[in-house]
Amino acid sequence: MTAPTKAPRMPLVSLPPLDQTDGTLLARNDEREREHYRESDLTGYDLTGSLFTECDFSAVTLDGTQLRGARFVECLISDSFAPSLLAARTTWREGVIVNPRWGSAELFEADITSVHLRGGKIDYLNLRTSTITDLLIEDCTITDIDLGGCRGTRIALRNCRVDTLDVTRATLADVDLRSTSLATVNGLEGLRGVTIDDYQLSLFAPLFASHLGVVVD
Repeated sequence: MTAPTKAPRMPLVSLPPLDQTDGTLLARNDEREREHYRESDLTGYDLTGSLFTECDFSAVTLDGTQLRGARFVECLISDSFAPSLLAARTTWREGVIVNPRWGSAELFEADITSVHLRGGKIDYLNLRTSTITDLLIEDCTITDIDLGGCRGTRIALRNCRVDTLDVTRATLADVDLRSTSLATVNGLEGLRGVTIDDYQLSLFAPLFASHLGVVVD
């Protein structure tokens, strides 16, 4: 008997009283703790290598904000807007992201542990070669998800709508795609360790047949 798919462990984010700030003094390699950024426009800011701990980002604009190597620990990010999210090699620990409106979200080579992403719309979610443990994405519309070369454990997509999922050369375990609408999958060999439902299997049957060189007549 196949063991049941393990669900992601959910973050426990309980923020203390926070200091209100507009973010105008943020800079590279900053270390900020227990701050609330509300409706801050951080377009074009360079926050490379910064550390945010127990911070609340609500309705912030992150268009072209350079977040490379930044770390978010026990943070809440809600209603953020970013046509271009530059977040390569970021670290996310025990975080909640609610209703993002992101165009191209470049999170490749990220380190993600216990994150809950809920709602919103993302055009391109680039998680290529990231290391992911305990990630739940639910009720989100995503045009393309790139998990190419990703190492992922306990990932679930629930009630999402996804056009294209790329799992080329991914190493996955306990990944649950049931209840999510998927139009196509690239890199079928990367589906090892993934759970799908009967309906998804029927939709993907032509892809599996083509991948295996099977002629269905």
